[in-house]
Amino acid sequence: MPKDPPPEPEMTSDMLVTEAVAEAVPDEAPARLRKRGGRAGNTRRGGAAIRQLPWTDVINTDRPTEPLPPEGVAAIHDGAMRVLEEIGIEFLHPEAIERLREAGCTIDGENVRMDRDFVVEMLGKAPREFTLTPRNPDRAITIGGRHMVFGNISSPPNCSDIERGRRSGNRHDYRELLKLLQYFNCIHFAGGYPVEPIDIHPSIRHLDCLFDKLTLTDKVAHAYALGTERMEDVIEMVRIAGGLSHEAFDAAPHMYTNINSTSPLKHDWPMLDGAMRLARRGQPTIVTPFTLAGAMAPVTMVGAVTQSIAEALAAIALLQWIKPGVGVGIGTFTSNVDMKTGAPAFGTPDYVRATQITGQMARFYELPLRSSNTCAANTPDNQATWESMMSMWAAVTSGTNMVYHAAGWLEGGLCASYEKFVMDCEVLQQFISYFEPLTTGSDDIAVDAIREVGPGGHFFGIQHTQDRYETAFYSPFLSDWSNFENWEDRGAVTTVERANKVCKQILAEYEEPPIDEGIREELEAFVEKRKREGGAPTDF
Repeated sequence: MPKDPPPEPEMTSDMLVTEAVAEAVPDEAPARLRKRGGRAGNTRRGGAAIRQLPWTDVINTDRPTEPLPPEGVAAIHDGAMRVLEEIGIEFLHPEAIERLREAGCTIDGENVRMDRDFVVEMLGKAPREFTLTPRNPDRAITIGGRHMVFGNISSPPNCSDIERGRRSGNRHDYRELLKLLQYFNCIHFAGGYPVEPIDIHPSIRHLDCLFDKLTLTDKVAHAYALGTERMEDVIEMVRIAGGLSHEAFDAAPHMYTNINSTSPLKHDWPMLDGAMRLARRGQPTIVTPFTLAGAMAPVTMVGAVTQSIAEALAAIALLQWIKPGVGVGIGTFTSNVDMKTGAPAFGTPDYVRATQITGQMARFYELPLRSSNTCAANTPDNQATWESMMSMWAAVTSGTNMVYHAAGWLEGGLCASYEKFVMDCEVLQQFISYFEPLTTGSDDIAVDAIREVGPGGHFFGIQHTQDRYETAFYSPFLSDWSNFENWEDRGAVTTVERANKVCKQILAEYEEPPIDEGIREELEAFVEKRKREGGAPTDF
């Protein structure tokens, strides 16, 4: 006997929505809608690999979070000034000592004590914001105010992807990661090496690395403060790449460095030397103490921030004494340690609060702020995601201007992950979309649209929706919004697997940014000349 046909399934709200969309949106939309309820893609931007947001000047439209009352800010300021006046900071560089002696600071060997009036006077000379212009002026970025820029992971010794595994850094991987940072519009500056290419001898590594950075990317470049020769070589290469005379280079910021104090309470020779050389040429420095509460700083977060502020302001005061008005920024890298093991922890509630408090202090001193997108996870898993999101939320809510390590960070900074780079860029794009300013005109409030639909109808088919449906919402390039059945039918591909595929598509699609052939030849000649001269001195 023939079986009775199965009963028609009850129409769920999701199915009704899907059916309504298929009927309401233009003819091309149903082809993009999956049988079981997929979502239409964002067709605003082209590109074979992904549809990404355009290059844009990102403005943080939110008010920053301020955990401290005014008296709390005053207490940290007073504490930092007492550290500078009563305890002092060690400057392990003879020229820095002599310049601070000229400024009237109290010198005891390498220990320098600064009067708070001197520090405040020097801070008054620092600009609230400054613009960095790379060889491609269309990629200029502004540091300070409400501007927010993102850079790649910098300086890890290892890199990884799910196909080739974890490995020591090499030039091939270094170049691939440069291509990723160049491709993504949400990455605004080329920070330090996205992985350390240890297959290049340290004496000439900076020459090959900067040649690659200046030819494979056209974004603002960073120089490591790792000795006189390295800094002078990078300055000259950035000048050549920009087609600038020495006078034109010195007249405006074109590159920058980031220096770290040796916490607690020291600034070492290479960092100071590089920062001073850049300052004399009018190029900015971001001063970022690395203070882990309970290890290199007091176990209380406000105590750790107080020490960090003192260390940063000491170097900033020196640079303003050398070159009044040179661009500077204050960096925060204050987090806590695992008190059971001593291991650094990142993306923690304490990290968030320390970043927000440092943001308050940066605004108090009217200085640009730098923070980082950090995590302690060893693989691009859920832990990496929530810790990085906490770090990014700290950056957004603190009023950070410059986000270091914004894409690719794993293992507390010891590994650059290809998949994590792509995953992080999805998050950066979402924050950029989140910052889009809202308007409240009559079309936005949409009373007429509400009247047209009335009670019990739907908005899919009305003209108000038709005119806006393609651009109404952010559409991710990495998330999979299909339902379980569709996702399973397509192979149950995980986020990390999708990121790996996107990464390979981007690398296949990458095109080198144009550069004048004469400038390229001049760069090549400079690199070869410096290699013949031995590059930079090393211990081996």
